[in-house]
Amino acid sequence: MRKNVRKALLLFCCCLCVIAAGSLFAEQHSSEEAVQIVSEKTLIPGGQSVGIRMDVRGVLVVGLEEIETATGTSSPGYEAGIQIGDMIVAIDGQEVYYADEVISMIDAARGSILISVSRKGQQLDFTVTPVREYQSGAYKMGIWVKEKIAGIGTLSFYDPETNVLAALGHGIYESKTGALLSVGSGQLLTTAVSSIREGEAGKPGEIRGIFYDEDSPVGQVAENSEFGVYSTALDIASLDLGEPMVMAYQSQVREGPASILTTIDGRNVEEFSVEITDVNRQKEAGSKGLTLKVTDERLFSYCGGIVQGMSGSPIIQNDKLVGAVTHVFVNDPTRGYGIFAEWMVEKGREIAQ
Repeated sequence: MRKNVRKALLLFCCCLCVIAAGSLFAEQHSSEEAVQIVSEKTLIPGGQSVGIRMDVRGVLVVGLEEIETATGTSSPGYEAGIQIGDMIVAIDGQEVYYADEVISMIDAARGSILISVSRKGQQLDFTVTPVREYQSGAYKMGIWVKEKIAGIGTLSFYDPETNVLAALGHGIYESKTGALLSVGSGQLLTTAVSSIREGEAGKPGEIRGIFYDEDSPVGQVAENSEFGVYSTALDIASLDLGEPMVMAYQSQVREGPASILTTIDGRNVEEFSVEITDVNRQKEAGSKGLTLKVTDERLFSYCGGIVQGMSGSPIIQNDKLVGAVTHVFVNDPTRGYGIFAEWMVEKGREIAQ
């Protein structure tokens, strides 16, 4: 009887060992599969200063004014409810794309016209009656408009898999309303840094540059998104890109020493030391996943820290591309935010599809 019990117990223990081994094998196999799923992503880091020239989709209202008429002053656009930052998309149901087009249609109007605008993703209609300006005799409604914007930023990376160039790490917004501007068309241009206004507490610095080869863009702007400006590459050879680099996922990013690639003189990309002081692991994409502090004395003495125009500068840690600079702290130009590279890559894939 005792022998039978011993055999049963021995058999039971053996079964447990087999089950445990099977579970361990399953866990190891599952882990191996997980490692295989998270494959390495190779990018070519940027750091080059680039010019961004965009035609916005529609005609942007950038100012409002009062018109001097024979009987007094009037601002029909303002009185109707039009605001700075509105995008005029149609007049009397006819789509418009250029500032001159809007001005001509307003001048030709005799009576009320219907102005359709896009405001923070919502279309609004306003009935406006242009008035005749006393001095010029032209009919106006008291708005200043434009259809083009231009600026300087930094290239974050080139993705050879999608042929996409990513820059800035954040979107281009209308300054008065904070609305993300929709792109009609645009170009990414090579740029040389001509001067830098040093940053100080309460007053961010600024990179100033010169556009090169305006007739030969390096990229065709595809989208202005909250995670950067994305372009289809046309001529990457003129960018003089460096060597490919593996992208780090946010789980691989650590607080501690790192560096950024950026341009502060001419067209020379240089590496400067920084420290990643905080890593905010995100479940949803955002432009403030990392907090940085400049530790490089040369960058500090030359620029005062991070300045406007450095947005998009790639962040390197342990020979991996971990993200890009997005914002500077207004009250402390030695510190700034960064976005994880994986969010920028994910957005680039969406655009390329």
